[in-house]
Amino acid sequence: MQPNLLIVMTDHQRADTALPDHPSITPNLDRLAREGVRFTNAFCPSPHCCPSRATFFTGLYPSNHGVWNNVCNRQALSTGLKPGVRLWSEDLAGAGYDLHFSGKWHVSIEESPKDRGWTEDFVSAAQGTQHGVPWEHYRQLAAQPDPTTRGEGEILRPGYGTYRLYGAGESDGHDAIATQRALDVLPRLAQGGQPWGLYVGLIGPHDPYIVPQKYLDLYDLADVPLPLSYGDELADKPRIYGRMRAMRFGQLSEREVREGIRHFWAYCTYLDDLFGQIWAALEATGQADNTLLLYLSDDGDYVGEHGLFAKGIPCFQGAYRVPAVMRWPNGIVAPGRAVDAFVSLADFAPTFLDVVGLPRDRHFAGASFVPFLRGASPETWRDAIHTQCNGVELYYTQRSVMTRDFKYVFNGFDIDELYDLRRDPHEMWNVSDDPAYAEVKRELVGRMWRFAYEEDDTAINNYITVGLAPYGPAEGFRE
Repeated sequence: MQPNLLIVMTDHQRADTALPDHPSITPNLDRLAREGVRFTNAFCPSPHCCPSRATFFTGLYPSNHGVWNNVCNRQALSTGLKPGVRLWSEDLAGAGYDLHFSGKWHVSIEESPKDRGWTEDFVSAAQGTQHGVPWEHYRQLAAQPDPTTRGEGEILRPGYGTYRLYGAGESDGHDAIATQRALDVLPRLAQGGQPWGLYVGLIGPHDPYIVPQKYLDLYDLADVPLPLSYGDELADKPRIYGRMRAMRFGQLSEREVREGIRHFWAYCTYLDDLFGQIWAALEATGQADNTLLLYLSDDGDYVGEHGLFAKGIPCFQGAYRVPAVMRWPNGIVAPGRAVDAFVSLADFAPTFLDVVGLPRDRHFAGASFVPFLRGASPETWRDAIHTQCNGVELYYTQRSVMTRDFKYVFNGFDIDELYDLRRDPHEMWNVSDDPAYAEVKRELVGRMWRFAYEEDDTAINNYITVGLAPYGPAEGFRE
């Protein structure tokens, strides 16, 4: 019998909030891990919602699906997918699945989920959506003096408007609506007599971290430590990293940084509550055993690491490592396991096709991880994770490759980074220029270029002012 799919994707949630020893209170996510499989090394391809969600739905990296940054504003490098790119939802719809979509899309403003096989119950960040602030807003802002003092959790930005990182209160209601629509449709799906899929796209715990007080009350600020990397002065990192901290997040006191972390944890608890409601509704249908229930996020958040919040060009793991926990009683052997293999958001598309018995007859950057669900290891599996980023709303060329032991970051706009993860798991000391690591660096540069070739990455140019990698693309073809 073909399984149903129920997917809950959050936005900006760090992977460590899904680990059993993390202080974030997530009883439903913990139960999901006990009854399923937890992927502890899952990564997104880019530190941004749109390219990462496009990778999840297509199984491709940005170089092939064509989405690089926010599709909903005037600085978009593209407003949708490349022609001919196919989503796994189209395959399932063609095979008779009844697919329903509730929540955040953020893959294209040229089309909506309905164009890719879904019935739309509630959709945001789709056609007609515009993100960003119009010029008229700034004209009105100029009519009043810039604030000179800031409030709790606020960051002053002359000429931009004051930014608020966290606070207590009700959110805009998006996630409650997306959850309610899912609760409404689940009984109907279960009575439909055909396999079904339900996608619930939430926007939390994206900054600003605005959380109902009852969830904040679960956490004592005295129990919230500063991250181990908080003391990083960023002096050996690309200058934009330090500029971001000095201009913006450096305004926050250490107590406010800890408050930001506390609010983020509380936000994750709120989302876990919504997830629990969805799971309970699934169980009420009597179809939970034959439903692949997945909880994951599109990208991460620094949450105080290196003195930063949100996500962006700093290529630290906090922005790239995401939670991914799956339950499927009819398909997962020996539940309660943790899989620490490198998993990419690109792996879910081929995995879904494999799970429902459909052919994987096109190129995917990812691979099916069904063997892991069955308690086995694939004969071959990646030993490195690659990322592709051309910036967010400021444009940068950045690529990275990470193995178990090392991480190399090519920054076309500034100095490169190399971290010895065996000695420096928190990415504090950049050893890119250390002669002792010269061979490691060269080998990783070659791996970066090989992946770029395999995924048709156009971040390659021979002109004298832009060919700035320490070793050029030919390094990817050396034996």
